[in-house]
Amino acid sequence: MEKHLLSINDLSASEAIQILNTASELSKISDGPMKKLPTLRGRTVVNLFFEDSTRTRISFESAAKRLSADVINFSAKGSSVSKGESLKDTAQTLQAMGADAVVIRHGASGAAQRLADSGWISASVINAGDGTHEHPTQALLDAYTIRSKFPDLKDNFNGLKVAIVGDILHSRVARSNVLLLSKLGAKITLVAPPTLIPVGVTDWDVDVSYDLDSAILNADVVMMLRIQSERMAASFFPSEREYSRGYGLDLARLNSLKDSTIVMHPGPMNRGLEISAESADSHKSVVLAQVSNGVLVRMAVLYQLLGGAALTGEVGA
Repeated sequence: MEKHLLSINDLSASEAIQILNTASELSKISDGPMKKLPTLRGRTVVNLFFEDSTRTRISFESAAKRLSADVINFSAKGSSVSKGESLKDTAQTLQAMGADAVVIRHGASGAAQRLADSGWISASVINAGDGTHEHPTQALLDAYTIRSKFPDLKDNFNGLKVAIVGDILHSRVARSNVLLLSKLGAKITLVAPPTLIPVGVTDWDVDVSYDLDSAILNADVVMMLRIQSERMAASFFPSEREYSRGYGLDLARLNSLKDSTIVMHPGPMNRGLEISAESADSHKSVVLAQVSNGVLVRMAVLYQLLGGAALTGEVGA
């Protein structure tokens, strides 16, 4: 992996698998008596969040602390950013503080790339979600979760059938998952009403379906996406009730899935809209596992970017 993680395109298939393997090794530490590694002792990781987040910010904070890094949480609300400070000024402030890595979430697509390319900061930049563009660590933790539920998947996901359902148009999670899962060999079907399918989707390595019931029958993974009302300036479907009837994972659709199928959701969930309570809490749901695995995968990313030492050596130390 290079200095930054801005997009899934920054990773080859083998590099992505290496991150998943590293996360797997780190899971052994989390399950053992020694919960922390000294790898990033003396390093500073800054969480720079211009958009609200709970899961992602806490996940990165926990990951950095388990690697013994110092963590600074920087929220745009209540900071100088709310008084008009630019991204450049903020970055130069973090540079002066000696940040080694900056985890950035921003409402503008390309903000992470801009920070990495600007020369304003020498730290590694990790994209924690930029506009409707990408969210690479979410895709990595999703892949890790999938692999943990299908032990036969090791160095590739060949033969795996994945249905990604819902607000594809506004979803950075969907874009990163399409890039990663197709890179690893999975067959992906996007399922949504026509208004929520992005222009240019024909260039993606996916199939497209407008019929949820048929699309999920043979799926191994059903990934439900949140309806992002805050990014919608117009009406993309007649009503929430109509959307839920056509594209929500209710109990009847849950029961139509194969016994081995897993249900995923990046959160936060709109229960009763894109997913029913029964589906979210069923034995097929791996939503909580995604949250737990997020810490491990983000530890692995920080380890790869900033660590440098051999993981197996540290585990045995």
